[in-house]
Amino acid sequence: MKYSFKNDYSEGCHPKILEALSKYNLDQQNGYGLDIYSENAANIIKEKSNSPDSKVHFVSGGTQANLIVISSILKPHESVISAHIGHIFTNETGAIEATGHKVHGVETLDGKLRPKDIQSILDVHTNIPHQVKQKLVYISNSTEVGTIYTKKELEELSQFCKEKNLYLFMDGARLGHALTAQSNDITWEDIAKLTDVYYLGGTKNGALLGEAIVINNKVLQEEFGFHLKQKGAMLAKGRLLGIQFQELLKDDLYWDLAKHANTQAMKIKEAFKEIGCEFLAETDTNQIFPILENFKIEKLSEHFDFYIWKKINNEKSAIRIITSWATYNAVVENFCNEILKLK
Repeated sequence: MKYSFKNDYSEGCHPKILEALSKYNLDQQNGYGLDIYSENAANIIKEKSNSPDSKVHFVSGGTQANLIVISSILKPHESVISAHIGHIFTNETGAIEATGHKVHGVETLDGKLRPKDIQSILDVHTNIPHQVKQKLVYISNSTEVGTIYTKKELEELSQFCKEKNLYLFMDGARLGHALTAQSNDITWEDIAKLTDVYYLGGTKNGALLGEAIVINNKVLQEEFGFHLKQKGAMLAKGRLLGIQFQELLKDDLYWDLAKHANTQAMKIKEAFKEIGCEFLAETDTNQIFPILENFKIEKLSEHFDFYIWKKINNEKSAIRIITSWATYNAVVENFCNEILKLK
């Protein structure tokens, strides 16, 4: 059986979560996220991000989080700006457009948006009221190519959005990997201060399922529960999400798992560097994108699964390798040995 580096959710969940779900299984609790576990998990998020006035809501997945957040913020004539590789622009089956909102994709080399990128969209939408109005900026951290924002970049982006009366929403499906990357200089508290909304991803970092939406802007907190219910995201047994985040966050297990995934990816990256590989993007998170000759890709594919991300030319392609919280040392060592044989 091949070992898969296709995604960071091939496994189920961390054993501590299974233990907790079993331990609290017969406890009677209120439904719809009003259980003590969800409340405790929300309080942990607010306390550790030093954001006591934020509101926390738990949903089952990332696409659901993006859909509900964006559709709850935008009026019918408003739109959202995203990098051209942003998940809402490329990989969510037009979920945002299906709610009646246009997504503007901006070409970026590293998957990150900067003020000038946003301004390029604003500049060609000045024929008011004949064109849609841009109201929301969507970013991912880490991005879809594994890069991360610096504190300076996020501060500049946040300030620009305030000046232009735009909301800033951070997709945090891999936020744990971003904040534990070796080059990261952003804190969890910075995220809470500099964004209007973000979410903390559990699905890709040890949870069975689940994302924690954190709304920092008080204006956007109003009536969000109605949107959750209307979009089918308010689980009757909300405890299933609350228990998981309580376990992940109470002893910093969440950050330990993300750091482990990053460390494993960097071991693999070093092996690719040793055989002279170039990379599609410079990353130190759990996603790497080595560029290989196609015959070498075929060789590695004999024992390992991964995605071919982008064709470079007739002879070379970039592949995507993703490590997870559960990627074993022995698997990484074996993979690195196979890589080194290509030298």
